[in-house]
Amino acid sequence: MRYSGVIMHISSLANKYGIGKMGREAYAFVDWLKKAGQHYWQILPLSPTSCGDSPYQSVSVYAGNPYFIDFEQLEEDGLLKADEYKNVEWSKEKGYVDYALIYKNIWGVLKKAFSRFVPDEDYNKFCKENAAWLDDYALFMAIKNDNGGKAWYDWNWDLVMCRSFAVKEAKERLGEEIEFHRFLQYEFFTQWGKLKKYANDNGIEIIGDIPIYCALDSVDVWQHPELFDLDEDKKPVNVAGCPPDGFAPTGQLWGNPVYDWEVMKKQDYKWWIDRIAFAEKIYDVVRIDHFRGFDTFYAIPAENETAEHGEWKKGCGSEMFKMAKKKLGDVRIIAEDLGFITESVRKLLDDCGFPGMKMMQFGFDPNCQSEYLPCNFKSTNCVAYTGTHDSETIMGWYNSCGDYYKDFIRDYIGADDQNDVNWKFIHCCFTSIADTAITQMQEVLSLGNEARMNVPSTCGTNWRWRIDSGDTTDNLAQKLRKVTAISGRLHQ
Repeated sequence: MRYSGVIMHISSLANKYGIGKMGREAYAFVDWLKKAGQHYWQILPLSPTSCGDSPYQSVSVYAGNPYFIDFEQLEEDGLLKADEYKNVEWSKEKGYVDYALIYKNIWGVLKKAFSRFVPDEDYNKFCKENAAWLDDYALFMAIKNDNGGKAWYDWNWDLVMCRSFAVKEAKERLGEEIEFHRFLQYEFFTQWGKLKKYANDNGIEIIGDIPIYCALDSVDVWQHPELFDLDEDKKPVNVAGCPPDGFAPTGQLWGNPVYDWEVMKKQDYKWWIDRIAFAEKIYDVVRIDHFRGFDTFYAIPAENETAEHGEWKKGCGSEMFKMAKKKLGDVRIIAEDLGFITESVRKLLDDCGFPGMKMMQFGFDPNCQSEYLPCNFKSTNCVAYTGTHDSETIMGWYNSCGDYYKDFIRDYIGADDQNDVNWKFIHCCFTSIADTAITQMQEVLSLGNEARMNVPSTCGTNWRWRIDSGDTTDNLAQKLRKVTAISGRLHQ
């Protein structure tokens, strides 16, 4: 079956509260996707953001972002009063998230809701079913807040090393704060479950996203140091990144601790399989970021200041995914296989049977040899993208190209002039042989790089773009629906 969809993160939804939420605007976007004839809504990781605001650098691989909890639903449940959140300043610049302002104001509002919350059977059931990650996460966040937001490796040494007496003392002293973070996760996943059900009931499936690596300042590394390449003091020995290339002369130094795959193997990859199982529960399809890292990964000595001097090391290969299939059955996974791809990475993809990604912006070299150019797609088992959260928007990318490349782009996609480029590009993606075609909401709105979501290896201005409440018009839905129908991807 041929399907299509749109990428837009929850944070980019419109409302009056500074950042997208799982409220009526999210339900309205599902309705709009249905009108537009789409099958998939692709989002970025739902994880809480930390320093840098990236959902790919989170304090937990399981927890949901409290910023997305809808105030209006809390009011309906009797946990908030309207003036407690409607009279708060949530943004200073229309169309962009102000993370610092939200961080400053949201916790007081959410604590008011918590003060009125009475645990019930549903809450107790949620806490019990998710205790394997929830208890550690709530404790971690309580200690972190008690330490003024400092990273765990800057806490008291006994807590850094998880000494049992220190952990016990923290649990007793911070009991109410721990319960607050349990409450936030209960509200998040209750609201998310309702939204996902509404989407599914309307023929829309959710493509979720999980990063391959954990942030160093995360409960996952704090509680499970044996799974990572750390020394006896829990300090990273090697960190993740990418080697130098034409776009980054000194490489990309991500700073995430890399995995100790030998330890993972001895534990039958339980940590990763549990993570995939959880992702399958909250999403319909799971996109795994930086999939090539399961084949070989680039490890950089932690003391290095650039990624120029690292080495490629062996990952888990297909073994972990075979074990996951035995335990979980067929999980629907999209492998983000962009970047430096070797034959062994291609073999890993073939062995797993997962569809890879075809990022069309990479394909437009006039020599017509790129595997990302639609005429060179060799299999339908792939997902074609007009762009991703890490790329320029189509119009931003096109405008940055030289005249020679612009001529080739227009000729290939059949655009009469630059005003026609955006929709012709979407049309080219959707009419490709790929089983699934995905475009960004920024492309549907014909926006430039002012709407770009992320510029890799930069910090401070990313993950901020939001739509306007009047953007999702019926005319725009019908325009996208027409392209979808012509491409044979309309099934509703």
